[in-house]
Amino acid sequence: MTEAGATQRWAAYRGLVCDLDGVVYRGRGAVPGVPEALQAWCSAGGLVVYATNNASRPPETVADHLTGLGAPASVDRVLTSAQVGAGYLARTLPAGAVVLAVGGPGVPAALAEVGLRPVTEAGPQVVAVLQGYGPDVRARDLNEAAFAVRAGAVWVATNTDRTIPTGRGIGPGNGMLVAAVAEASTVQPIVVGKPEPAMALGSAERMGLRVEECLAVGDRLDTDISGGQRAGMDTMWVFSGVHGLADLLRFPEISPTWVAADLADLMDGPAGSPAQAVAEGADRFVIGEVRVDLSGPEPRIQGWSPGRPGLSHALAVATAAVLHLRARAARGGSPRPDPDAENLRLATGLDALLRPVP
Repeated sequence: MTEAGATQRWAAYRGLVCDLDGVVYRGRGAVPGVPEALQAWCSAGGLVVYATNNASRPPETVADHLTGLGAPASVDRVLTSAQVGAGYLARTLPAGAVVLAVGGPGVPAALAEVGLRPVTEAGPQVVAVLQGYGPDVRARDLNEAAFAVRAGAVWVATNTDRTIPTGRGIGPGNGMLVAAVAEASTVQPIVVGKPEPAMALGSAERMGLRVEECLAVGDRLDTDISGGQRAGMDTMWVFSGVHGLADLLRFPEISPTWVAADLADLMDGPAGSPAQAVAEGADRFVIGEVRVDLSGPEPRIQGWSPGRPGLSHALAVATAAVLHLRARAARGGSPRPDPDAENLRLATGLDALLRPVP
């Protein structure tokens, strides 16, 4: 697919609000084909802002990481939840106010950027706490946060993601660290990152675009996709990170606009949307040559073959089928199969759902 051809297929959108962990990279390494797809997107005139809930690194470090992987990036095209949290505090506190910074280097850097004074110990001067993810956060850091919050400091959490994709697998995210402070302080934080719409809206503003011109891309339904929906954007859910089909059953209010195996689908254009699935009877759906059949004891897909765009077509039809089962259960019907991750055999991955029809 040429750069112009890829952009033409995505002509409804001019900008991407792109998540990072599990979308562009996992750990330090790129998701295969994604940097090249982003280069093609930008070369054809598309814009991108990388909006990440991961507050551990300053934008300069994130931009260097991206360019090292071959993805187009600059400091002004990176928006972290630490920056959003620091901006919130700067609007509510006097200049130079002392804020306890918990997390990686990106947290104190964001505070200093907006004229606040970051510190690492609780004390009488501390008027607020900004807590974000950091791979080296220690029990001492969580203790200091709890001490400050119990003493009355305003507590802002950059995000409450319970997990984070790494190069070695899925690890505990900032939400787990926030939960520890909440338990010790008996206080709940103000949360500023996704799924709050501020990051998506701020990204559109940076690109000078209207929300309807933007596509929010992410791997997590409860943050990336929900945040895009709440901002009024179309969304693209990719399967290269944390969430899979079974997770649709856990978030009944979330429905992605598009689905794709990964962001490399930018090179091929939209393969399929759950909303485009055509019903062929009560329990059969089709997009293009791909069909899903829910009439038997197991979901079955026909016409799917590995590789692009076949995989994303299959995922789109499978997503439509799960949304159908979810809606039927919400209406009080009797889904077949029962919309439970184990019974649908989705929890083990795609193999069960994409089993070819004999």
